[in-house]
Amino acid sequence: MNVGAELGGCACALTLKHHGHSVIIYERLRVFRRLGDSLNLSKNALKLLERWGGRDLYHRLTSIGNQATDMQIRRWHDGKILAVQPLMDMAGYIGHRGDYHSAFLEAVKDAGIEIRMGCEIADYEDEAGRPPAIVMGDGTRVSADIIIGADGIKSRAREQVLGFTDAPKSTGYSCYRAYFPGTHLKEDPLCREFVDHDCVNIWIGEDTHLVQNTLRDGDEFNWIVTRKLSHEADMEIRESWFQEGHLEDVARVTATVDPRIRAADWKICYRDPLSTWVSPRSHRIALLGDSCHPHLPTSAQGASQATESAAVLAVCLKLAGRENIPLATRAYEKLRFARTRQSQRNGEDLRDRWHNALKDVDDGVEIDPESLKIRNRWLYAFDAEADTLERWEEVSNVVSNELRSGKITPLC
Repeated sequence: MNVGAELGGCACALTLKHHGHSVIIYERLRVFRRLGDSLNLSKNALKLLERWGGRDLYHRLTSIGNQATDMQIRRWHDGKILAVQPLMDMAGYIGHRGDYHSAFLEAVKDAGIEIRMGCEIADYEDEAGRPPAIVMGDGTRVSADIIIGADGIKSRAREQVLGFTDAPKSTGYSCYRAYFPGTHLKEDPLCREFVDHDCVNIWIGEDTHLVQNTLRDGDEFNWIVTRKLSHEADMEIRESWFQEGHLEDVARVTATVDPRIRAADWKICYRDPLSTWVSPRSHRIALLGDSCHPHLPTSAQGASQATESAAVLAVCLKLAGRENIPLATRAYEKLRFARTRQSQRNGEDLRDRWHNALKDVDDGVEIDPESLKIRNRWLYAFDAEADTLERWEEVSNVVSNELRSGKITPLC
């Protein structure tokens, strides 16, 4: 059973079905809308999605993405190009989250996987020696061999796994995001170069950066501004995907940016790495994606890492067998933790490099382009399924000993 039909939940359902498991998705929403803005899918995820959904799914996903060849990293106040990097090295395919979600949902439908909408989950049941269960708002109880909590940053399943409410903390940064039609910008001489074709540009400044991209040859325009918070009051956070910002704050943050992009308040929440992704009693409730390893926007890997995690969990379940699900879930978290943590740190490192590159640097001083580039290439050649098969014997032996002793080693 999957809880959540967003990208991670859909990816998990696809790989479970691909590996011979039966799966039903339970989703809180009654209808999906085209929400959000830009999202990245890179080669490490696309190879898996093609394996599960075929070439048709692969072509649909890659056609959604920005078709630019390169991205430009620019100086904040005047837009001078400081570095140029192939877009595939940066993030893979950048597309609208809603379009990617529609493609995932269509693939789930094509695979014959049922999504039950409007299912508000009131509680979870997790008892040793018994299959776990969800309890609906109307009291309906549904049990399963395994429950996968792919229910996002505000995960209820995470509370069940941890045994307490895991409150978000501020990263010390805020992020303003906007997505709107770019057609009216095509008539503006200042903006035209950014909307007459697909492009990706990044402006970096002191404690601030702005990412801009277009889709559909400039018909859709997206920008994201990230800045370091400067006042203690700014650290107060409310976790939400739909928190409205204030235009006066955006105007203040972008007052000194390149006029070409200026012509065109959301706090970033983060969580400390979790000590476990699996429920303590039955070991049959497992977290996936944002519910256990959320990424900063600068990582450009949130959806891709969720897809990898889905692949690993499905292979572990297949190797362990239906009678040994605790072995599968505990091996899954051990196989995934280090890689997702390194991917998260990648986003933190990039943000810090961009925000510090121009501090105390005069305009005439040349910046080493390599110091500004996104360092994600190491992620792309990885095959999550092949890695699981290669490491299964070693990791499963460790997990078997831990389950026998009743002493599970925390992830961190």
